[in-house]
Amino acid sequence: MPEVTKEMILKKVEELKIRFVRLKFTDIMGIPKNVEIPVRDLEKALDGGIMFDGSSVQGFCRIEESDMYLQPDFNTFMVNPWEEEQDVARIICDIVNPDKTPFSGCARTNLKRVLGELKKLGFTANFGPEMEFYLFGRDEQSVATTKTNDQASYFDLSPVDLGEEIRRDMVITLEKLGFEVEASHHEVGPGQHEIDFRYSDGITTADRIMVLKLTSKTIAMWHNLHVTFMPKPVYGIAGSGMHTNISLFKNGSNAFYDPNNKHGLSQEALYFIGGLMRHAKGLAAITNPLVNSYKRLTSGYEAPVYIAWSHRNRSPLIRVPIAREDATRIELRCPDPSCNPYLAFAVILSAGMDGIQRKIMPPDPVGENIYAMDETQLKKYGIESLPSDLKEALEEFKKDKVLHQGLTEHIISNYLRAKYQEWECYSLQVHPWELEQYLSVY
Repeated sequence: MPEVTKEMILKKVEELKIRFVRLKFTDIMGIPKNVEIPVRDLEKALDGGIMFDGSSVQGFCRIEESDMYLQPDFNTFMVNPWEEEQDVARIICDIVNPDKTPFSGCARTNLKRVLGELKKLGFTANFGPEMEFYLFGRDEQSVATTKTNDQASYFDLSPVDLGEEIRRDMVITLEKLGFEVEASHHEVGPGQHEIDFRYSDGITTADRIMVLKLTSKTIAMWHNLHVTFMPKPVYGIAGSGMHTNISLFKNGSNAFYDPNNKHGLSQEALYFIGGLMRHAKGLAAITNPLVNSYKRLTSGYEAPVYIAWSHRNRSPLIRVPIAREDATRIELRCPDPSCNPYLAFAVILSAGMDGIQRKIMPPDPVGENIYAMDETQLKKYGIESLPSDLKEALEEFKKDKVLHQGLTEHIISNYLRAKYQEWECYSLQVHPWELEQYLSVY
């Protein structure tokens, strides 16, 4: 794709009679933000002249240094299909300081830095996420509930799957936004769905994850439903993951493929797996960032909690799909869709590249169903588990200096502060389960 220029955007805006432009960015916690400007200020915005109060965005900056600027990425200019009649366009931005240097708290800029370091080593990276979510009903006041809109299960179809039409609307809209959707289907849980789109480079894929979230939520509202990417919204049914496929390329060829090695995997692929396994516990603090994330990461419900790898077998943390040559890839199964994709991709690459640089060989692949193993068998294979809660994951991340290389000091300190506060707040709550168990007994 040719690089989009300022002049091209201004011409397109005039042709489409655009009246407003949304300048979008993502904060450290992975929450989308935006400011809307009238089109008369677009040229100023494209020159990086739109300022905002960074102290009002969680984790950005202190009030005494609050002035920040939005630097639009011209290649992301787009008109959201549902806003065509309102003549509204959008563009994704990075955050810069008043002197126009990169802001160290910008997750998108941080991922660009990590990808730049990867490029210096001769590699480029592609990511392909599998986005799972739930469709829930709304009550009379349009407030989201946890009542699913159907009782269908994996790969079911209409009339059991009542989400087919909604998913189709989502796919059509995403295609208009430049996505190449490869599959959409009903997932295991009632009301649970999945949309997969074609892999791309890290920045493009992370941008698309954020766009998919907004798009799916918007379309669900048309049907008086609510989409949630919360990892475990309902007890007793499957949680939602974001299985992430990763591949590295070098000199135009897939660096994970070697037809002369066993199973067609290169040494780089094995080392990358070794790096992911070595740093998996700390990685979880970023790829699984909520208290609720660890309600999904429990034994049962086919949750990827066991730090092992395999070919085809879906019970370990890491799976190598059967496709080879240019399609050779590693599937990391622990991330969930509540994560900030810019941060998640950065630390995934830090872990994997540490494996390549230090030549960390993984243990032998596990072909057996790990879900069916007892503690004795797990110990025999040397299989450990991911952290059991957010605090444990944060403690693992704090001591993993390799993962720290994937993030700036600003992001690390503000992220940890926010997440420890989240854990403390959760720990102090009295939950309904406790009242049911203890109130009348003690």
